[in-house]
Amino acid sequence: MRPKLYLETTVPSYLVARPSSDLIVAAQQQQTRDWWERRRADFDIQISQVVLDEAGAGDKQMAGKRLELLRPFPLLTINPQAVHLARELVRRGPLPAKAARDATHIALSAIYGMHFLMTWNCAHIANAEMFGKMAEVCRAHGFDCPVICTPAELLAK
Repeated sequence: MRPKLYLETTVPSYLVARPSSDLIVAAQQQQTRDWWERRRADFDIQISQVVLDEAGAGDKQMAGKRLELLRPFPLLTINPQAVHLARELVRRGPLPAKAARDATHIALSAIYGMHFLMTWNCAHIANAEMFGKMAEVCRAHGFDCPVICTPAELLAK
C-alpha cells in the first residue's frame, strides 16, 4: 500500500509557475518538478475542495494549468469533524485566524489519516515551531497529525 499524501496548493502552484528569478524559489520549483517526475507515483495523492478553490484563483491561464494538474486526484470531503478541528487549530493552536484555510488543510489530512501533508507554505503549515502544538490539538481530538513536509524532503527513496 502506498503512503497517503495530501497535496496542498503551493505544490501545484510551484509546478506550473514561471521560473522565478529568486534563487531560493527557483530551487524549490526545481525540487518540486523533480519530486513530481520521480516520486509522485509512490504516493496515494488526495486533495480537497479548498485546494481546488485556491488553485482556481488568480491569473486565469495559470489557474487553468493548476486545475488541470489536479484533475486526477480524489477529493476529501470537508465534513463537520474537519470544520471543528480546523477551528480548534486556530482557537487552541498556533495558527492565526487569517490562516483558517491552512488549518483546514491540516485538519483534513489528520482526520483522513494522511501519512504526509506536502506543502511549500512554511509560514503556517510546514513550520517546525508550530508543529508540536498542531499535533497536540489533533491528538486531543483523536487524530494523528501527518508528517508535514516539502517536496524536497520526499525526494530521496
